Amino acid sequence: MIQKNAALVFGIIYSNKFKGHAFTKMKNIKFILILLTIFTATIMNWQCSTNKNSDKWPTRGWITSTPKKEGMNPDSLLTLSKKLESGDLGYIDGMLVIRNGIIIFEEHYTNNYDSLFETTNTQREKYNYYDSEWHPYYKGTKLHTMQSVSKSFTSAAIGIAIKNGHISGTNEKIMNYFDEYESAIPDPRRDAITIKDVLTMTTGILWDEFSMPYTDTSSTCVQMEATDDWVKYVIDQPMAFDPGEKWEYSSGATMLLSHIIERASGQDLALYLEKNLFSELGIQDYFWKHIPSGLTDAEGGLYLTPRDLAKFGYLYLNNGNWNGKQILPQNWVTLNTSKPLDTLWPTFKYGYQWWLIPYSENQITMLASGLGGQIMLVIPELNIVAVFTGWNIYDIPALDSWVVMHKLINAVHE
Repeated sequence: MIQKNAALVFGIIYSNKFKGHAFTKMKNIKFILILLTIFTATIMNWQCSTNKNSDKWPTRGWITSTPKKEGMNPDSLLTLSKKLESGDLGYIDGMLVIRNGIIIFEEHYTNNYDSLFETTNTQREKYNYYDSEWHPYYKGTKLHTMQSVSKSFTSAAIGIAIKNGHISGTNEKIMNYFDEYESAIPDPRRDAITIKDVLTMTTGILWDEFSMPYTDTSSTCVQMEATDDWVKYVIDQPMAFDPGEKWEYSSGATMLLSHIIERASGQDLALYLEKNLFSELGIQDYFWKHIPSGLTDAEGGLYLTPRDLAKFGYLYLNNGNWNGKQILPQNWVTLNTSKPLDTLWPTFKYGYQWWLIPYSENQITMLASGLGGQIMLVIPELNIVAVFTGWNIYDIPALDSWVVMHKLINAVHE
């Protein structure tokens, strides 16, 4: 439109320029002023139109619309929501779907976690996952536990630290940051672990937190959480494989990243992300647990609202760029998805502290996932970010992220 109007204005000026030098007359000067006014108004309208696109950046809050307007089937989303609300899939707290940078569906569900806690006969404590003061909401607020979704934020912190020059790169050997720690079981393979090995869960450190429930005290993760120094606990574990040889999910590995950020930047992980990530995305209200030694609980201690979590997903959807500013290294999201690692489940791969779900032909969904049913799906092909929260720790399987992903994909009609 701006090009057409500009052509119209200058076309008229040009055509009149050679008609007896009519523009030397005062009345034609007025005519030019009128044309210039029209042209200026056109530019201003175009700028306003351009700024509307930047309004979709949810720094100060999300725009809302309807599924139909953004090319998704409202009945499909409503059917899924009703299923979640019914309780058939356990304790689900919320569903949020964003497409094209706009909230198109949002629903919250109510569960009585105080009553559930009373049935457990356990003591209140922040790492007692049954404690309703801490889980799933933080002390009566709307901040929901993210659990292992925290790991994806920790990965982003490493990327930001590399961009800021605090860390040279992912090939750095991690033990350079642990001078004060000496393993109870020395092994040269530990000295070979790189930051990339930690990001991809291929450290080679002996670890087991998947063969039993997280409430089982035999879990390596639970045992770590019972100590005063989680980093020392991880460093003291024996090496089982060469670094990079085998994928093994490890919350302990993520705690090493928390220590690395603090040593490299001189800032606690939570404060580092508050300054370099949260403030950029407009995330003001959050809580992050700290372990007894004072370190940020990078593996599972973050609490956010679903809308603020979705901002983080939207950052990854836009390759680490936020409203024109590159927050993450330009190749960070690509590095996260370019070489998916095999895991224990064929349909789920792994990147840099993100799960990856391949589908269709050469398409990948990024999944940030946490205990109890914390799910954030980032589907670049369809411009979708979706968040599901819940607390299925009471002998009920967590919400199936693969199934939910396909329900969202099938709901797209344009």
